[in-house]
Amino acid sequence: MAQNARTQALTDAGVSIWLDDLSRARLSSGNLQELVDTKNIVGVTTNPSIFQAAISGAQDYDADITALAQDGKSVDEVIEKLTTDDVRAAADLFSEVHAASQGFDGRVSIEVDPRLAHETEKTIEQAKHLFEVVGRENVMIKIPATEAGLPAITAVIAEGISVNVTLIFSVERYQEVMEAYLAGLELAAAAGKDLSTIHSVASFFVSRVDTEIDGRLEALGGDALPLRGKAGVANAQAAFGEYLEVFSSERFTALKDQGANVQRPLWASTGVKNPEYADTLYVDNLVASPTVNTMPEKTLDAAADHSEPGPALDAAAAETGEGVLAQVADAGVDLADVFAQLEREGVEKFEKAWEGLLETVSASVDAARA
Repeated sequence: MAQNARTQALTDAGVSIWLDDLSRARLSSGNLQELVDTKNIVGVTTNPSIFQAAISGAQDYDADITALAQDGKSVDEVIEKLTTDDVRAAADLFSEVHAASQGFDGRVSIEVDPRLAHETEKTIEQAKHLFEVVGRENVMIKIPATEAGLPAITAVIAEGISVNVTLIFSVERYQEVMEAYLAGLELAAAAGKDLSTIHSVASFFVSRVDTEIDGRLEALGGDALPLRGKAGVANAQAAFGEYLEVFSSERFTALKDQGANVQRPLWASTGVKNPEYADTLYVDNLVASPTVNTMPEKTLDAAADHSEPGPALDAAAAETGEGVLAQVADAGVDLADVFAQLEREGVEKFEKAWEGLLETVSASVDAARA
């Protein structure tokens, strides 16, 4: 089957398209394979909300839940089994993509328990555990970019495990994430690890930034209103400028000489929330090589239908983004408060989704044992 011309154009521009969704139905129906064959999908990301929607809203998991419950497994053990089985199956589906891209793509991400977002040691422990349970080289363990998550990222990278750093909202926190990655690589090198096998992406959230900042701009009114819908892209542009600087530094060059890979920026939360904005806003304006864009299927369909990629991001675009952020701040928006709130809410949303999943599975387990 031929690839879609518009998604192929994004691929040719250096953008790896990963689907921001996974379910057993996608795997068993052949839908995920079809997206690989026709819309340039070369990876998958998951999160607690995605698993809650997949498991709570379908009967695909009922037989497994019943069998595991009757085998005496706890609710947490049942959830781990269901989610890691799906991730392993998806990783197998992407094995050829993984090999062909030398490990950059063909990746499937699974997140540590969101309730551990503020616990460093437990995050490290579970990241290592999930990597072993999935048992596939192309799995990526998602760790949130909280203050407690940063040292966990370093430690897990040092173990030679590939990491998807999630819930990044500010350029300042992104700088800390890159520092954590480089520190992990240096520890891995000192321990004799093969750096060429370690990969990482830094998931920089986009649409949530616009949603929060737009609300504050609207409250300010007047001259602040024309800035609506600009902060999300500007923030990502500024982040890409930091990427260019860090991964052209002497420090990274020394690691690159030992086989290290760059930590690619990943544009997350690319589904447009405001219907007044173009539905490919966070696709067409964030074209850069090398980057990843994780798209929910609605955004993927829009990109395949009418995406018109803009100029590639570069140092000049980064300066433009910094300028827009300065204008937003000058208009009266407390950006530090925005980013702190978004991180807090991001963790809370994933915790709530996980609690919902626990409740759903718990009810099914109780029913199976009745």
